[in-house]
Amino acid sequence: MGNHGFAQIFVYRQGSDHVEEGLSVADLPTLLADQNNVLWVDVRGENPDDVPAIKDLLLNTFKFHYLTVEDCLETRNQPKIEAFPDYFYFIVHGVKPDETSPTNFVTKELDGFLGTNYVVTFHIERFRSVKNVRQHIRSSTVACQRGATYLLHQILDQLVDFYMPLVDDFDEAINSLEERVLRLRKSNSEILEEVMDLRRGVARLKRISHRQLEVLYRMSHGEFTQIPENVLPFFRDVHDHLMRISDLAENYRDLVGGLFEIHFAVIGNKTNEIMKILAIVSAIILPLTLIAGIYGMNFENMPELHSKYGYGLTLLAMLLITILLLYYFWRRGWITERNEANLSDDAAE
Repeated sequence: MGNHGFAQIFVYRQGSDHVEEGLSVADLPTLLADQNNVLWVDVRGENPDDVPAIKDLLLNTFKFHYLTVEDCLETRNQPKIEAFPDYFYFIVHGVKPDETSPTNFVTKELDGFLGTNYVVTFHIERFRSVKNVRQHIRSSTVACQRGATYLLHQILDQLVDFYMPLVDDFDEAINSLEERVLRLRKSNSEILEEVMDLRRGVARLKRISHRQLEVLYRMSHGEFTQIPENVLPFFRDVHDHLMRISDLAENYRDLVGGLFEIHFAVIGNKTNEIMKILAIVSAIILPLTLIAGIYGMNFENMPELHSKYGYGLTLLAMLLITILLLYYFWRRGWITERNEANLSDDAAE
């Protein structure tokens, strides 16, 4: 049973120059008993009809605890790791490259078991990291020669590396939104929705990477006897990569939170500009209205009331007052922004 539709079995025998495929489940007990063999059983749960056979394989052939088998067959679990006397069980998450974007962060679950000479992986969706490692061990036995633990490291290393392009997309999306927010002239609900979606995506990236970080931390710090000391540095390297991703996610969360503040600050500034213009217009009209109001009163003895040039002189006075007020507002920097040197000169005057 090399490929049963739901499982692929790979066996490396010590000293061999290739990895064997095409073996049957009936051969697994014998193969597992020989500690010199390295086995990888990759199980795919795409077809619900295969679940009974998969359950039988995990429970009766590998003798895994039934609770971990239940967790394995379920989906939408959070990353975690559990230790048992002869193996440990873990859940990690990879990204869906075709569906995932900064505003729609989607992951897929990879379950696994590591024993002294075997790795069992289970996934419902396809993983590029698993596919890449399959292709690698078919062309080179180096990973298998180093044991099942190093083989697991290869899978996790690839899985974490595929996070990086998505992290770069987050960076570009945040920079693009920052530029659009700064160019705003009025409140834009569409941009606010994008910021909200981006914030949810960053929060999920942070949550998944943080929990996954705990899993890799425990793997890389000698807690499990299944991971030899000479392989621990490789797991620490994967942990460091994920740590950088988690730190970036934390930074992105702060940046996205700042986008809300920038948005409302920009809108507030635009509103203040409008209010300032209206205030200046009101300040100019106020003395003109006063003059017009005075000359609109029906008194007999009013200066220039019967003068030939009274009307023109009044309009000229209004024009002069308008010009003087505009000049005063400009000198104060209320109409156009002036640099601090000019303002300090005004203050000295």
